[in-house]
Amino acid sequence: MAPPSTLTALAEEKTLQASFVRDEDERPKVAYNQFSNDIPVISLAGIDDVDGKRAEICKEIVEACEDWGIFQVVDHGVDTKLVSEMNRLAREFFALPAEEKLRFDMSGGKKGGFIVSSHLQGEAVQDWREIVTYFSYPLRTRDYSRWPDKPEGWMEVTKEYSDKLMGLACKLLEVLSEAMDLDKEALTKACVDMDQKVVVNYYPKCPQPDLTLGLKRHTDPGTITLLLQDQVGGLQATRDNGKTWITVQPVEGAFVVNLGDHGHYLSNGRFRNADHQAVVNSDCSRLSIATFQNPAPDATVYPLRIREGEKPILEEPITFAEMYRKKMSKDLELARLKKLAKEQQQLQEQQMEKAKLEAKPLDQILA
Repeated sequence: MAPPSTLTALAEEKTLQASFVRDEDERPKVAYNQFSNDIPVISLAGIDDVDGKRAEICKEIVEACEDWGIFQVVDHGVDTKLVSEMNRLAREFFALPAEEKLRFDMSGGKKGGFIVSSHLQGEAVQDWREIVTYFSYPLRTRDYSRWPDKPEGWMEVTKEYSDKLMGLACKLLEVLSEAMDLDKEALTKACVDMDQKVVVNYYPKCPQPDLTLGLKRHTDPGTITLLLQDQVGGLQATRDNGKTWITVQPVEGAFVVNLGDHGHYLSNGRFRNADHQAVVNSDCSRLSIATFQNPAPDATVYPLRIREGEKPILEEPITFAEMYRKKMSKDLELARLKKLAKEQQQLQEQQMEKAKLEAKPLDQILA
């Protein structure tokens, strides 16, 4: 089933459309507002003070990356007014009439714009979200015709927001490079020509949130992601392959930082690629803005340092484009096999019911 053009009307319905209903094993296990404090909140105040707090801050960041692959940062230097404006303008966009949002429809392979659920093809179940995607770096590849021109001023604010977050991401990558005993620019240089994508997620209130997800379980393919979320709650993480989940406590003005597959591979598995998802609720809408820093498609993916006694977690170097294709193909194949198994189970159940019926005496069938 093709995804709907917007979720505005569906949010008011009493039941969830079948295209959003997930299998039982994929449904939320923890409430959107059942918050955990397991994810560390790290102040970056003093991170540039080489003889002062830097070492202590770096230690906290490294431990968080080894433990969860996810942490929150405050005192990060990104202006609070800029963050507030980005949030306000994003909410104004999603409140626009459907026809205004659909002027920037990115279905059919367009590079940036608005869409429901995801731009990925072949997904069996839709995510309960509307998104706007900006392809913001490299600067020379920006196509402003794909950037929404409403509400007024959002384009300029997004430009500044994109630049500030690129700077913050590179600063955090310096810390991880130093932790690996490498030149501080090693991880950034491994990206070759760093790519950035800003994805604004809007999760409307949902009629049956226990049956669906705002964003399915995944790890990010890239190097490092910075997420700005509102105070509603919905970001969840697991570190035991989905057996247990926690809902990340929203912190006013903080960025949630998580490492992706590329960062995981460059560290030879030392730093975790955060396993996460987003859940929704029936009470109110939620907004989050994810800024992904990824390597160039032709960048080499392979550990930058292999510690004594370790083996490389990749058999051989591959390009990021190859790594991404393999990841997407694997995800789609797993979804296909799961769907096939479900259909076979339903067929077996139907055959069993038929056999039971055929085995009954005629007088019981007609009774």
